[in-house]
Order: sequence, then structure tokens, then C-alpha cells
Amino acid sequence: MIGTVFKQFFTPLSKGRVCSLQESCRLRGVQARGVTGAAAVNVQGEKRYKTFEDLPGPTLLTNIYWVFFRGYLMHAHKLQNVFKQKYGPIWKTSLGLYKSVSVSDVDLLESLLRQEGKYPVRLDMEIWKMNRQEWNVGLGPFTAEGERWYAMRSVLNKRMLKPKEAFMYSTVVNEAVIDFMKMLEDMRKETPSGVIVNDISNALYRFSFEAISYILFETRIGCLEKNIPPETKKFIASIGDMLKYSVYVSFLPSWTNKIYPFFDRFIESWDSMFSFGNKLIDEKMEKIQARLERGEEVQGEYLTHLLVNGKLSKADVYGSVAELLLAGVDTTSNTISWALYHLSRDMEVQNALYQEIMSVIPGENIPSREAIANMPLLKAVIKETLRMYPVVPTNSRIAVEKEMIIGDYYFPKGTLFTLCSYQIGRDEKNFREPNKFIPQRWFREQKEKNNPYSSIPFGHGVRACVGRRLAELEMYMIISSVLKKYELRPEPPGREILAVNRVVLAPGKPINLQFLERNPA
Repeated sequence: MIGTVFKQFFTPLSKGRVCSLQESCRLRGVQARGVTGAAAVNVQGEKRYKTFEDLPGPTLLTNIYWVFFRGYLMHAHKLQNVFKQKYGPIWKTSLGLYKSVSVSDVDLLESLLRQEGKYPVRLDMEIWKMNRQEWNVGLGPFTAEGERWYAMRSVLNKRMLKPKEAFMYSTVVNEAVIDFMKMLEDMRKETPSGVIVNDISNALYRFSFEAISYILFETRIGCLEKNIPPETKKFIASIGDMLKYSVYVSFLPSWTNKIYPFFDRFIESWDSMFSFGNKLIDEKMEKIQARLERGEEVQGEYLTHLLVNGKLSKADVYGSVAELLLAGVDTTSNTISWALYHLSRDMEVQNALYQEIMSVIPGENIPSREAIANMPLLKAVIKETLRMYPVVPTNSRIAVEKEMIIGDYYFPKGTLFTLCSYQIGRDEKNFREPNKFIPQRWFREQKEKNNPYSSIPFGHGVRACVGRRLAELEMYMIISSVLKKYELRPEPPGREILAVNRVVLAPGKPINLQFLERNPA
């Protein structure tokens, strides 16, 4: 995952130590100073291109002004639009040894991504590599790089990346959906009106956590129970705390570690995650070993597949499962929260979606892959929600394999690029009325003629989200189940909820909704 623009100012490598982009790139065998140079260069004796030094961009004081004095620390995604209006579609940020090129034009973005090579590299993963040796945890799909990352992804992709493979887990996900619906009913009864559910995002977070944990660990961990087991409760909190404190740890220099508690809490969060996750994986490994000793055939789903195929070490499995879990919680819960929020405020779309759901999957049927293919509005609602609220509003790439030419500019190896996904998805040049929730824009007959790279919420190419199909499956199943039973309305007086950037794009305030039974007994 990528944090805010300012999350990338420093890249911690270990406790009490912070390295700059210069050092981070050096460790990868890349020379970051290559981004500076002459005012123009000749490429292959032909066109004369501009360089990093020719780019406009904010100064250190300008950044400080917007972040601290204008209050954009938790709204850094909105700075993409501010800086684009001021500096144009591509600009630079320079803070000492830190140098970055921000790209907020979709055609330039496409050009960049088409040049990224076989092993795309992102920044800001260094802070996720701390404390792993102590827990015998290897690198996972977000922190590994190069050939090692590519080999790992080839293993992790199996049984997960294709729609057909994702639907293998529909029965597992449906168990969590059934329990979520029971929890939803209990939450309604707890409010004076008997119909309002407070902080639906928190409830969906628990659902997403249970569903992805069930898939990855092949066991229920109790997130949806009335009395959540203490260990599970601590595990749930550790994920949120890690994401929250990573913003501060990434931004603040190392000398503040002894003053502020952020770093220690960040490390404690990882400790809790590894302690809980490793224990479940070890328990599964013991069960597999016992079956093998009895001469029994070993069958199972995702974790069993990872443990018995022999292509990943135990440490690699620890790290991969932990990172897949991180990717699978907020992606699903936040997107569903935003979707339900907008559906509650647009009865025309909500009613049309209800009719579509009831015509394709009536009764208690679980959505099949064929059924989803016949539900264009449901898929459009998800696409539109992700356009407006990309889970990761800012992504990044480092030009590792070769130099890049972006528009009229030449960038050597070592150049860091910031990809302004949030701004591109809300650019009126790419989408009409970009700040309005219009799912119909994704219908084939109404599809807007724009660059397909205008909205790529799950990433691009080989570095795209490995859990995309699972996330979509969970979204389809929970939204269809909720709308079958309830009509959604905003909580009076229907206040507007804005997004905040806490590594992922999340609701800034609790989303409280009315859940009105469609066919009350």
C-alpha cells in the first residue's frame, strides 16, 4: 500500500533509523541523484527533452503551509487537485535528498506504466520490513521486490486471481455474510429507533476481517460474534493501529521516536499481527503434518495450498498471509461502506439495483459467477465507488530497469514517480460530473470515451492487487444480501461524509444509516 504524499518523505529501515530516498534507492542498486541534471538532454541524438530540473513544483515551505496550516495532513489526496491546478499535469517535489515526480494526467500515467518493466518497484515498503526477523517472518507480495517478488506472486496468484478461482470461496464468504446479517439486525435493535445502524464501516470491517481470515487461515476467528474473543479483538485492533501509526512513523524523523509514542505503537501492532497470524498458521501446519503421518490425503483451500506446494518457505508463508490480510480488509470494508452510503442517498439507483438483484438471485440463492455476469448495475456500483474512493489514493513507481520518457521529459533510472490516482479519477476531462455518483456511466451502451487508465483502483499489470477477485466477490455478496432485506436511507438529517487519508481512503466520520425492512413480519 501507499500512504499519503507526505508518507514518502522519509523511509525508515529499522528502529531509530531513517533513510532518505537516496539511501533507499542505493540499497536497491539505483542512483537517485540521476533525477537531477542538465536543463535538457538529447535522447538517441533526436529530440531534445526537458529534465527533472525543468519541472514546476511546490517548495518545502509550500508543502508545510498546505499540510499544517491548511490542515491537509489527513486530506493529502485533495492536494493532488490543488497542485495540478497550480503546476499542471506533472510536477516535482524536492525535500533535501528526496525528489519525486507527481503524475496527474491519465495519458502520461499510461505512458509511465507501460514502461515499468517486468519487476515494478514501489517506494514506502521499507517500514513494513521491520521486526520480521524476530518473528521468523519473510517478505510478502508488497515488500518483496525483483525476481523474488515475481516468483512469490506466481505462487500467490493461483487459486485467487481469476474470477473462477475466487468463486471457489463463495460458500466460505457466504457463512460470514449470514453472520453479518444477524449482527446487523442486532445493531438495529440497539438503537432507539430500531432501524438505524451506527458506524456501518466498523461492522463491515469486522465482516471483511472474518471473511478474509476464514479464507487465508481456513478457520473462523470470531470477528462477528457478540463477544469477540480477546485475542481476535487485539488482532483486529492491531491492523487499524498499524495503518494509523504508519502515517506518523513515515513522516516523522527518527529522533522523535523517543519523544512520541507512535513508533513503539507501530512496532507493537506488527508484533500482535505476527503473534496471532503465526499461531494460526502453525496450528494448520500441525494438522497437515498429522494427516500426512496417518497416510491421509491432504486437501484444503488457500493456506493448505501455500503450505504443501513446497514453493514457499514457512517464513514466506507467514509474511505473505500477513500482507494479504492487510490488503483484504480495508479494500472491501471501505468500498462497501461508500457504496451503501451513496445508495442510501440515491433511491433511483438503489431501487434499480434491488430489482436487478431480485430478478437474478431471488430467495436465499448465493450469487454465482454466471449470475454476477448478468448484474451490470451491481458491478457498475462497485466500479463507480472505486473511481470516487480508490482504496489507495496515491501510488508510486521507481524507474529501476531503464530510463523513462514521459511527455516532453526524460527521467533516468532512480526517478521516483507519484501516481495521483484520486485526482485522475475525479478529473472532468476523464469523467463528466466527476464528483457525482453515477454508476450508469459504466454501462457498455453509456460508457464514456476515456482512457481506460482513468480508473485503475486495483493497480496495473503484474503489480495489480492479488486479492482483487476475492474483494469483488465479498462486495457482490454483501451488497446483494443487504439490499434484498433492507431499504437504505441516510440517518436524519443526512449529513455529508468526507474521506480522510489514513494510508487508505476511509470515511472521516461514522456512516450511520437507516436499514428499513422491505418485508417486515
